[in-house]
Amino acid sequence: MLEIDGSEKSGSGTIVRDAIPFCILTGQEIHLRNIRAKRDKPGLRPQHLKALEAAASLCGGKLLGGTVGSREIWFYPGKAIQGGAFSWDIGTAGSTAMLALSLLPLSLFANQASTHRMTGGLFQDFAPSLFHLQHVLLPTVRKMGVEAEARIIQPGYVPKGGGMMELQIAPLKEALTPLNLLSQGTLKSITGISLSSHLKERDVSRRMAKECERILKKRGYDPKIDPLYDERDKPAFKGPSIQPGAAFAIWAQTDTGCLIGADMAGARGRSAEFIGKQTALNLLADLGSGATVDRHLADQVIPFAALAKGTSTFRIPSMTEHIEARLWLVERILGAKCRIRENLVTIDGIGFLGKR
Repeated sequence: MLEIDGSEKSGSGTIVRDAIPFCILTGQEIHLRNIRAKRDKPGLRPQHLKALEAAASLCGGKLLGGTVGSREIWFYPGKAIQGGAFSWDIGTAGSTAMLALSLLPLSLFANQASTHRMTGGLFQDFAPSLFHLQHVLLPTVRKMGVEAEARIIQPGYVPKGGGMMELQIAPLKEALTPLNLLSQGTLKSITGISLSSHLKERDVSRRMAKECERILKKRGYDPKIDPLYDERDKPAFKGPSIQPGAAFAIWAQTDTGCLIGADMAGARGRSAEFIGKQTALNLLADLGSGATVDRHLADQVIPFAALAKGTSTFRIPSMTEHIEARLWLVERILGAKCRIRENLVTIDGIGFLGKR
């Protein structure tokens, strides 16, 4: 049985969300202890537990110790990963995007196509934005051979959640190809979405977009940001949010195929202008670093690069605890080889084909 100390590296939920899918793919039993040891509230949170339960369900595996607050679990993978239609409800405003990132690598190796409908939070701090998943991560891993689409059914924010999204995934026919993004190249466009729910009277969507555009235009860029209002009588998606909230995202595309994004969710006491400005500054910082992936994509692509057949290379804005944790995990569990020098990450993938 593989022993993993959850207090290593970031000591965060990243270790939980990645370790179990990796062990399912490789057929290894795992004992994971000291879960989220470095977080203010250690142990499993609802979104982590749902990811574990979903993973167990997909492969017919066995989870022991799986309760909210648990700091120790044992996991025994099943025989094969099942595709089909699934529905997962986190039960809180926990991140559906994080759940999606746990399910995506598994469903790539399922016995048929998968549709995952997830209920929870779609936009919040300390978690990937659904807009980033749709417009940055998925288009990037499509270059590697991933066939997956995400769509928003209903926005959901902290604290009530209630958002819904759907992720459709086709199983791979051959191993993923490596990702090679050595040069940022020349900027082609900056695009964005400015969403607010039940806040039209305060013009939140337009204000976020306007402030972001002001900052970027001062630097010589010409962003195209769509203000989007979600109201009870006129939902932005299939259904309206159950509470007021806001989400803002922008992404830059370059002539070398790089997608570099930045986003921020609304929060009590956080002005629309602050959201627009800070998101613009975050994008400018990542672009200015010469990176070929943004600060979030930098760790999100690591599992796909580790599973690919061949060597992936990409430039990160700077090292983060999440990047460090994921590089450690793909070496420890998958057997990939990782190197980093002057923010250039190199990963020798294992060419995984779904055979244990």
